[in-house]
Amino acid sequence: MNFEEIAALEKAALISTYDRLPLLAVKGEGCYLYDDRGKKYLDFLGGLAVNSLGYAHPELLAALRDERETLLHVSNLLYHRYQAPLAEKLAGLAGLNRVFFANTGTEAIEAAIKLARAYARKHHPAEPFERLEILAVENSFHGRTLGALSATWPEKYRRPFEPLLPGVRFVRLNDVGHLRASFTPQVAAVLLEVIQGEGGVVELREDFLKTAEELCRANDALFVADEIQCGLGRTGRWFAFQKFGLKPDVVVVAKPLAAGLPLSALIASERAAQAFSPGMHGTTFGGGPLQCRLALKVLEIMERPGFLECVREVGGYFRAQLGKLRQELPVVCEVRGEGLMLALELAAPCKSVVRKALEAGFLVNCTQERVLRFLPPLIIERRHVDELIAALQPMLAALGRSEMKGASV
Repeated sequence: MNFEEIAALEKAALISTYDRLPLLAVKGEGCYLYDDRGKKYLDFLGGLAVNSLGYAHPELLAALRDERETLLHVSNLLYHRYQAPLAEKLAGLAGLNRVFFANTGTEAIEAAIKLARAYARKHHPAEPFERLEILAVENSFHGRTLGALSATWPEKYRRPFEPLLPGVRFVRLNDVGHLRASFTPQVAAVLLEVIQGEGGVVELREDFLKTAEELCRANDALFVADEIQCGLGRTGRWFAFQKFGLKPDVVVVAKPLAAGLPLSALIASERAAQAFSPGMHGTTFGGGPLQCRLALKVLEIMERPGFLECVREVGGYFRAQLGKLRQELPVVCEVRGEGLMLALELAAPCKSVVRKALEAGFLVNCTQERVLRFLPPLIIERRHVDELIAALQPMLAALGRSEMKGASV
């Protein structure tokens, strides 16, 4: 079926929850996607930070095609050979102890919320009040299920489904004073993204992050780092929190973990993990043999000498080139991000730029109406960056002229 046929079928058969780009993806190779007409697209979206090793990585394909491996799924009532080694690897990378596997980032956030409340009840049962509150940060995005949605800031996501989970309160972004004032004895956990992804690649300041950690330590609440988008190599470190020497009690990862198959993980300290016991939480599909086997291969590739260093180097180069666009073009207000999680905040809505980039053979993303977000495969090279910058420059210049013309009318 061609693009027109698929688009018509989707319009008739699918619940309308996505505003898709007019591209029927049929194959991928390296940093490129190909549509049904054979057109090639340089991908700076990366499946929304999922395809960290690009497309058709030969070692991942070999793992998928291994005829000796016949288990696609076994119940979590049984053992298989890959879940425990993957848990050990992730815990070691995060400096923590134990792991719970789920399928998606939002499921892992749900598990973190449950763990925080279970932890509070286990360790503080005699208090005259219940520790039920979760502090989240304005501008955050943690997922779309009811618990995760309760900790997601934009009203457009929350309002249609209210009332949501009670006990979630929001702290002003990077406002240390407000964080301290909001931290009551009822707080069970602070949940935050070190770099807010859907919020427009907004970095939380070091003093804000360290204050959150300090308050959690002093009050025996859980410090939870949502690394679903910014973790697992995206910033050139295994985890974004490592830049500041933080030590979360819980770390949540998902997107790139199993090379595109659904897999997420809640990684916890020993003390926090002990708040769960058999029967308190679970999942049918989380941590299956195929997903865990692929995740082990993903981590093995990323652990090789020079991989993360290359992410930092190319990311630094990319940010510098975006900085040049800011110097040249008044429509570019700010450059944000680290490693290969970068963004341009513009003075005008940027959906038109996304469409023009697609026509020119580039996949980029618009979030928060005016933010161009870049989440390319971590194997991207300088030459790919140069191609994108050369294409973006006239598009952004035209957007700026249009904005100035509109302002003068």
